[in-house]
Amino acid sequence: MQAIVAVYSDWGIGCGGGQPLVISEDRRHFRDVTQGAAVIVGRKTLADFPGGLPLPGRENIVLTSDRAEISGATSVHSVQQAISAAAKFENVFVIGGESVYNALFPHLIRIYVTKIEAKPHSDVFFANLDALSNWKLAEAGEERESGGIKYSFMVYERVEEI
Repeated sequence: MQAIVAVYSDWGIGCGGGQPLVISEDRRHFRDVTQGAAVIVGRKTLADFPGGLPLPGRENIVLTSDRAEISGATSVHSVQQAISAAAKFENVFVIGGESVYNALFPHLIRIYVTKIEAKPHSDVFFANLDALSNWKLAEAGEERESGGIKYSFMVYERVEEI
């Protein structure tokens, strides 16, 4: 299982249910990487999508405590149900929010990270992969710039512990 996330300099990922700083190139990167895959997303993050609708071109698995069905998505109510629903797909990405990332973190083997060199106020965070001994930077993309904000696309992989 993989994840994809945009993080700020302090590994913040959002504030007040949204992203305080959005880079359009990151949104395109997200779309390109996850297109055709299954995505696991929390209900609150889903509500932040355009129209609050599941992402097109992907199998949407929504992890929620709400029992209401979500048109165009598979609703699951536990981490184990999310893992079971995702098992039939070759490519699976966890796409947020914070509690969904945290719940599925032990199952991740690869994480696509857009590192944004800015530090807007965040109230939710992603694990600092640079500080974890069982994660390594596998690919470091070139530094880019958009609207005066520098960012890079990175890929981290879990390291087998001996």
